[in-house]
Amino acid sequence: MSTLPKPTIESVLQQTREETGLAPSELRILMTHITGFDRVNLVTKGNRELPMDQLSAFKSLAAKRQQGEPIAYLVQQKEFYSRPFFVDSRVLIPRPETEELVEHALGFLQSKSTENLLTRVLDIGCGSGAIAVSLALENPILEVTATDISADALWVAQFNANELGAKNIRFVQSDLFENLLNQTPSLAFDLICSNPPYIEQGDEHLSQGDLRFEPQQALTDGGDGLRFYREIAQHSPSLLRAGGGVLVEHGHLQQAAVKALFSKGPYVHVQGLPDLAGTPRFVFAHI
Repeated sequence: MSTLPKPTIESVLQQTREETGLAPSELRILMTHITGFDRVNLVTKGNRELPMDQLSAFKSLAAKRQQGEPIAYLVQQKEFYSRPFFVDSRVLIPRPETEELVEHALGFLQSKSTENLLTRVLDIGCGSGAIAVSLALENPILEVTATDISADALWVAQFNANELGAKNIRFVQSDLFENLLNQTPSLAFDLICSNPPYIEQGDEHLSQGDLRFEPQQALTDGGDGLRFYREIAQHSPSLLRAGGGVLVEHGHLQQAAVKALFSKGPYVHVQGLPDLAGTPRFVFAHI
């Protein structure tokens, strides 16, 4: 009597691709997560038998991915600025273009002189902590404050700071500026940055792709998509040192509207910046 061939890493990958239609690259990411093998070992050890518990776990993840769940949530990790950030459904998945916000922020801070004072940065709506933690690690002499209205998001951000070794960062639960204004002594930052929820209520993209699974509070303001920019433009000046700046990320059709909000005093210079693809993506305003 013939026996069924034992499932190997390669045979399971091939079979699952045929059954689900998922991309081989995605299946390899899931298999790497389950087995602990890197991509090279998946190839060199592809004929190794896959234990039943790992087979079951892999099939479960593949089924969830077939239903549309984001890869980042399934493996609970997303690379950002060359570092592995823990993510789950409590936080927005960091986007590659947001790495450019970090680049712009670091460039401004490098040229900023604070006359021997600590250089301070505020990240509003930190989510997973991708921006705040990256800035803190790239420039350890910064003093970074990260806020979010969500206690769950702050837990994730704090976890990432601890795991990645960012010591120069503190977390504050706050609805925008609610717990930052009227502090004694008053807070003063050299840079305020934010990638706030900017999708307009009712936008069809909210019911498509990965966005279906991400926290809606982190995606949309429930209105015209500009609420948070109004608040940031209005309240940032009272928290900025002389010569300080505000750097925000926005949707690809919002740059003119966001620039207009920051073009009112006391901002003296407002600049729109593209991402690497040439898409209008950021606004930078000085006071």
